[in-house]
Amino acid sequence: MLLVTGGAGFIGSNVVAILNEAGRADIAVNDTLGGDGKWRNLAGRELADFVPPADLWRWLDGRKLDAVIHLGAISSTMATDADALMENNFRLSLRLFDWCASARTPFIYASSAATYGDGREGYSDDWSNGALKRLKPMNLYGWSKQLFDLAVVERASRKDKLPPQWAGLKFFNVFGPNEYHKGEMMSLVCKRFDEAKAGKPIRLFKSHRPGIADGEQKRDFIYVDDAIAVVRWLIETPAVSGIFNVGTGVARSFKDLMTAMFSALGRQPVLDYIDMPASIRDSYQYFTQAETKNLRRAGYNADFTALEEGVKRYVNCYLDRADRYR
Repeated sequence: MLLVTGGAGFIGSNVVAILNEAGRADIAVNDTLGGDGKWRNLAGRELADFVPPADLWRWLDGRKLDAVIHLGAISSTMATDADALMENNFRLSLRLFDWCASARTPFIYASSAATYGDGREGYSDDWSNGALKRLKPMNLYGWSKQLFDLAVVERASRKDKLPPQWAGLKFFNVFGPNEYHKGEMMSLVCKRFDEAKAGKPIRLFKSHRPGIADGEQKRDFIYVDDAIAVVRWLIETPAVSGIFNVGTGVARSFKDLMTAMFSALGRQPVLDYIDMPASIRDSYQYFTQAETKNLRRAGYNADFTALEEGVKRYVNCYLDRADRYR
C-alpha cells in the first residue's frame, strides 16, 4: 500500500489519479475534505483507505507500506499563522520522516521553489548544507519548507537513521486539473479562464522594474502531469535520494501563459495591464527557472510538456468542459 498525505489536494489527487490509471488501487489518502468541494478531486478515484489527520498515527502503527508520498501542507504563500505552519509543515513532516526511517519505508515529500526567495542565489537544487543555508525565502510558507529541507540534509550528513529512500521535490509553478479549491493559490490559467471565455480582457501586472516590459515577468510553469511523472519515477527508482527541482528548466512570461490560453480557445488575446499593489512590489518574483541538472544526473530523462501544449490540454480536457475534474 502507498500512503499519500494531502491526497485530496491538487498535486496529491493527480498522483492518486495517475497511479490508479497505472493499475494501482492500493492507495490510502490522508487529508481533510472540508466543505469547499475538494472531495470532487477524488470522486473518480479508487482508494484502499481514507485516513483523517487525527487518526494518522494510530493508522500507521505497525503498518507496512511501499512508500509515503508526503504532499500535505499549508501551501499558501500568503499564510501568516506561523505556529500552524510549524506544526503542519515542519513538525509533522519530521515525525513522518522518522516513522519512515524506523519502518524502512521510502519517503517522497513536497518541498517548494518558494525556498529560493527572490532568486538572487539562483535556482540550483544543490542540496548541500551550505548551499541550502544561502537561500532566503521571502514568505512563511517558503521558510517552513526550507527548514524541513535543512533538517533532512543535516540528518543525512550526520548519517543518522534515514528512510531507505528519501526525496524532496521543489515544485515550481504547477498548473492543471483539480486546483479549483485553492482560491488565490490557483494558477492564472484557472483563475482567468472564465473571463477569457466570456470575451473579457485579462488583467496582468505592469512591470515596475526597468528593462522588463509589462506582462514579461517570468515563471517556470510546469503541467501537473509532468510533475507527477517525476513522483512516479522516484517510486519506481528506489535507489535515488536527494532534493530535486521539479520544473521544465524554461522560464515563460505571464503574457505567454495568457496568450496560450486564448489560443486554446481559438481567440486573439485581449490583455490589460494594471499597477502591481505596492504591498507586494518589494517581494514580487520577476523570474524563476528551475535548474534540472540534478534530476537529469539522477537518471530522469523524460521530456517536459511545452507551455502551449500543457495549457491546451488543460483547457480542452478540463476547463472548457462541464465536469472539470480529473
